[in-house]
Amino acid sequence: MNPLIRLLRSLANGLGVAWWARVETRDPHVVYWFGPFVRREHLEASLLAFLGDVGSEQPGSIEHELLRVRRGEPLTEDFEPG
Repeated sequence: MNPLIRLLRSLANGLGVAWWARVETRDPHVVYWFGPFVRREHLEASLLAFLGDVGSEQPGSIEHELLRVRRGEPLTEDFEPG
């Protein structure tokens, strides 16, 4: 990835203006965070492939929302017992 793009993404995330996708699955119940992106259009262009990867794990359902937030680790949150 271009170092300038990486810097812009990091700066946008630090300021809380980066775009992220919050993708939640059921069966298993997992939340994935996909980002950061400087522009919403870039997130939307990359999201379909990410959703395809998540869908290949055959969860019971997948929902997502696009948010402009500051986000750090963890980028995956597993809510299933065990």
